[in-house]
Amino acid sequence: MPQRVTHERAECPVARAVDVIGDRWSLLIVRDAFDGISRFSEFQRNLGLAKNILSSRLRELVAHDILEMRPAADGSAYHEYALTQKGRDLFVILVSLRQWGENHLFEDAESHSVLLDTTDNRPVRKLEVTDDAGRVLDPSEAFVRKVAS
Repeated sequence: MPQRVTHERAECPVARAVDVIGDRWSLLIVRDAFDGISRFSEFQRNLGLAKNILSSRLRELVAHDILEMRPAADGSAYHEYALTQKGRDLFVILVSLRQWGENHLFEDAESHSVLLDTTDNRPVRKLEVTDDAGRVLDPSEAFVRKVAS
């Protein structure tokens, strides 16, 4: 099997982030954690993932402080996985991916699930990139600058 290329020392924050959460399953595990799934068997049942792959991904997410393991809330011998603050900070990423998928991967708006605000059960507003003054930016209106060392 070819050696996995790592971006853990890359100067680009996107490359480093993809190194941690960019594999095929990690964001789906995080999505499920946001949806209240916390036990290994629940993740496996929901994702249909082989035990060895799920175990590996969960270990990585714990090692990167995205999930934490803790004793089961019901006092059983099992343990549960819970999002850390670092994991909860991925919420905006998941919402953005969801909205992109809704806009580009479904022919009709009625054929997919919808993210709703728990306060009034209304759909969550489309995320937008804005400047400090609140002006919505087009991709051509932003650039990356290397921070001086």
